[in-house]
Amino acid sequence: MTQTNSSRQPLLSIRDLSIALPAGGDRAHAVKDISYDLHAGEILCIVGESGSGKSMSANAIMGLLPSYLKPERGEILFQGRDLLKLDETTLLGMRGKDMAMVFQEPLSALNPVMTVGDQIAEVMRVHRAYPGEACQRRVLELLEFVGLPDPATLVHSYPFRLSGGQRQRVVIAMALALEPTLLIADEPTTALDVTTQAQILALIRRIQAEKGMGVMFVTHDFGVVAEIADRVAVMEKGVLVEIGTAQQVLNHPQHPYTRRLISAVPHGRARDGGHADDRTVLDVRNLRKTYVSGGGLFSKKRVTHAVDDVSFSVKRGETLGIVGESGSGKSTIGKCLLRLTGVDGGQMLFDGQDIARLSERQFRPMRRDVQMIFQDPFASLNPRHTVGRIITDGPVATGVPLGDAQARARELLQLVGLEASAFDRYPNQFSGGQRQRIGIARALALEPKLLVADESVSALDVSVQAQVLQLLADLQKRLDIALIFITHDLRVAAQICHQVIVMHRGRVVEAGPPSQIFDDPQHDYTRRLIDAIPGKTWDPTLIRVAA
Repeated sequence: MTQTNSSRQPLLSIRDLSIALPAGGDRAHAVKDISYDLHAGEILCIVGESGSGKSMSANAIMGLLPSYLKPERGEILFQGRDLLKLDETTLLGMRGKDMAMVFQEPLSALNPVMTVGDQIAEVMRVHRAYPGEACQRRVLELLEFVGLPDPATLVHSYPFRLSGGQRQRVVIAMALALEPTLLIADEPTTALDVTTQAQILALIRRIQAEKGMGVMFVTHDFGVVAEIADRVAVMEKGVLVEIGTAQQVLNHPQHPYTRRLISAVPHGRARDGGHADDRTVLDVRNLRKTYVSGGGLFSKKRVTHAVDDVSFSVKRGETLGIVGESGSGKSTIGKCLLRLTGVDGGQMLFDGQDIARLSERQFRPMRRDVQMIFQDPFASLNPRHTVGRIITDGPVATGVPLGDAQARARELLQLVGLEASAFDRYPNQFSGGQRQRIGIARALALEPKLLVADESVSALDVSVQAQVLQLLADLQKRLDIALIFITHDLRVAAQICHQVIVMHRGRVVEAGPPSQIFDDPQHDYTRRLIDAIPGKTWDPTLIRVAA
């Protein structure tokens, strides 16, 4: 880690910054009286739950706050200049050139109808840097610097043709185009699988070391913090509650909120044991799914074996984890089980019946027995329907009387830890963790025998994630349902699963109980996944707290 000298003039200094929220909400301020410094050559991690104000303060630095939010008081001193006193034209000239930002979702940050090369070049054209052929040379140089393969070909590609990790590298290349002295990274690895995440973290560390820039890294992942931070600032409900070196905050947290966050971090302890039911709910045998693309006049046909000869079984009351990188085939298995896509071979024996061979009409009565919890609870909930209708629509469609369905919905809301008043409210009135609880209640409304959870906690804050995981474990024990838990987070899989299968390029490369998979991996790919876990040498269960 880079050591900083507190006696030096800070690159960035925030002093008593407050940002007021519109009247009528639960809080008066998005950010209230926060102060901290960032030095050149330092990585400062800002951590906290959703709504803590960490991204709001980062957007204030860049001058990207929504129009209805204005800093109420305070200073943001960048290289001695108060950014809050500069006009928009001056700020526009500084963005990209002196300070740059890497956003959480690279696909949203990139123009889908512009090539990668044109988008990086546009940054330089706006600031009138690298004229003519020098601009194209600089684009190739940046793509090579961030570790992208074959830059000469990649410059002509569109964002949708790149993987998530490649798109994030492109966004980083854009941010580095004019070598800014301040880089703000807002949750840049949240949606990435563990190996891609490790690559992006290593890239940011290398860039920071080589360029000597100051990096503000906004995250809710304490593993990431343990991996890259020099110093850590912890925010709660708009207030800075703790700041110190990474060693101090991670191993000797002083504030109760910091301690609660760290105690919620998945610790990777295996969940072996505790399951004794031998009744098999699902038996998958030699499952195959192939995608064919291209084959036009100017392109060759491309065959992708998304699921290649996969077999596994799940018993009542058991949780099976399916882990692997993006593109490993784990989510495709979930779609096959829900009959959201067809299969090309193999069997899916559900209660002894091969659902792979059923027509849609034959399978329709069985849909209530197999339900899914989706990754993005907001996108999967109809924003125009009340929570009550969202939960009752499924049972009513299968013939349950409306009154009985509504009574059951209220019971389920209580079961997942929501108040009865949630029944008449809309999804946008809930937090991300609460929306995920609504999604779980909807899935349980049809009393399924099998739940498929596809990355259902990957986008949640660490404390909310811990609550949802505990909720799933409690519900499974109480209702004796089978659960397939699809995830790229190996620590979470170790904590909740009875059995784990590891997938790589459509095939199962290793299977067994979590203790064997994580403590004694047999396959090279499994070992690479475990080695890539951020902050794996930091054990949150061993922290020493203030008296």
